[in-house]
Amino acid sequence: MPLALRADFCAAQLHSFARKTKDGPQARRLLALAAIYDGASRAEAAKVGSVTVQIVRDWVVRFNAHGPDGLIDRKAPGQASRLNDTHRASLAKAIDEG
Repeated sequence: MPLALRADFCAAQLHSFARKTKDGPQARRLLALAAIYDGASRAEAAKVGSVTVQIVRDWVVRFNAHGPDGLIDRKAPGQASRLNDTHRASLAKAIDEG
């Protein structure tokens, strides 16, 4: 049994959000989920989004947790800095002194 979408949204609302957003990937995700609200299968929604069914499931989880804003790409955290504040201050001082 597939994971259900939130009941407080409908396909028309997702189409509206997709039209208004300036984020292309978010619009594609919203349209794929709108297809599910319209009765499409997850496989058909995956074709709309040009992804796999597993990725559609991930979108459903993010959408259920955070709504349409959950479908915006988040910045990856990246590697933690190797320098702490003391190191950065020492480096800045060494650069300033030449």
